[in-house]
Amino acid sequence: MAAVLVVAALAVGCRPVTVTGAGAPDGKGARYAPTTPAPPPLGRHGPPAPRHSVPSRPHLTAPRSPHRPQRAAGPLMAPGSHGARVRELQARLAQLGLFDRAPTGSYAAVTTSAVRAFQQRQGLPRTGAVQSAAWRALRSQTRRPSHAELYPPTTRPVGALDPRCMRGRVICISKRSNTLAWVVDGRVVSAMDVRFGSQYTPTREGTFALTFKSRHHVSTLYHTAMPYAMFFSGGQAVHYSADFAARGYQGASHGCVNVRDKEKLAALFNAAKKGTKVVISH
Repeated sequence: MAAVLVVAALAVGCRPVTVTGAGAPDGKGARYAPTTPAPPPLGRHGPPAPRHSVPSRPHLTAPRSPHRPQRAAGPLMAPGSHGARVRELQARLAQLGLFDRAPTGSYAAVTTSAVRAFQQRQGLPRTGAVQSAAWRALRSQTRRPSHAELYPPTTRPVGALDPRCMRGRVICISKRSNTLAWVVDGRVVSAMDVRFGSQYTPTREGTFALTFKSRHHVSTLYHTAMPYAMFFSGGQAVHYSADFAARGYQGASHGCVNVRDKEKLAALFNAAKKGTKVVISH
C-alpha cells in the first residue's frame, strides 16, 4: 500500500517535505527569508543619506525551569503484590476478623475485599489498595503477628474449639472450618485440613471413640487405599487421601474424614490410641 501511495505522489509531482520552525518547507528549491534587509530603492537625487543604526540590546531574562508536578505517592501494597509484608497484612486483618484465610503472601481478591472493609471502618477511600494512612491505622490497632499466625498449619484457621475437646486427648474435627486438630488438655498440638463426605454420603457428627487403626488399609467396598486409617464409627474413618491431596475440595469422600497432609497424619496415627475420643462438630 505504501508503494502505491509513493507512485501516486510522483505522478502528480508531490514529494514529502518537512516544515521548519519558520514555516518554510525544508526541501530542495525552497526559498528562505533573507538574513539581512534588502537595500532601499534609489531616489531621484541619488542614494539616501546613511542612517546611524543603534544595535538592539537583548532582554536579559532568567531561564525558567520547567514546571514538574509532584507525583502522588503510590500504594504500599495493591492487588498483584507479593511477599512478607502482604503476609503480615493478611495476618493483621485476620486479628480484626476481616480475613478468614491463612496468610499466603499474595495480594488477590480476598485480600482486596478485606482491605476495603478495613478502609470503610476507618472512613478512608475504599480503594482496596493499602496506602500509608491505612497501614498506620492497621498497625496501631493490631499486634505483631506470631510465626504461627503468619504460617498457620491449615488453609483456614482452626477457630474456637468445641467445648467437648477441652479435656484429655481429643481428635477435634470441625466441618465449619474444614480442619482437624489434635488437642491435648485444651492445647492444639497439631492441625491439618480435612474433607468430608458428600450430601449423599455425609460424615456423621457427634462424639465417638477410635475402634481400631490400620496403617496400610484398603477399602473392601471401594477397593481404594486408605493409609493411616483410624476408624471411629462403623466404616467411617480418618485417613490419608491421595485424591484430596491432588484435587483439593473439588471432590468428596464416601463419609470418611480425608486428610491431605500425610506426614502430619502419620504423626497423629502414632500418637492416638484405641479409645481416643473423636469429636466431629458442624
